[in-house]
Amino acid sequence: MASSSTIKFIFVAALPLVLLVLLAPASEAAISCSDVIKDLRPCVNYLVNGTGAPPSSCCAGASALASAATSSADKKAACQCIKSAAQKMNPNQQLAQALPANCGITLPVAVSPNVDCSKCLFYF
Repeated sequence: MASSSTIKFIFVAALPLVLLVLLAPASEAAISCSDVIKDLRPCVNYLVNGTGAPPSSCCAGASALASAATSSADKKAACQCIKSAAQKMNPNQQLAQALPANCGITLPVAVSPNVDCSKCLFYF
């Protein structure tokens, strides 16, 4: 049987590790708003003034974003960034809604100034 001093030592040695695990954030977004903007920048002109099919550079960026936003935290961060950008640029809603299908992808968030980012995560 282990002595009480050994048990105390193990407890004291393990306590910081346990606290670190318990106090660490559950999930932080690995994707930044600058990454989201970089990926979708080629889509801005199309979403505001475009017609027809989106340019290939837009679809490549949207596809990169779809691949990068994998965790719930990533999707929420992307959603909040896209919502903020959409409020400033006022995209054509029909083009914005059709963008993922026109690019042949599933985007983790709608390109809309009105999207509810707290609910969009349930769809993915």
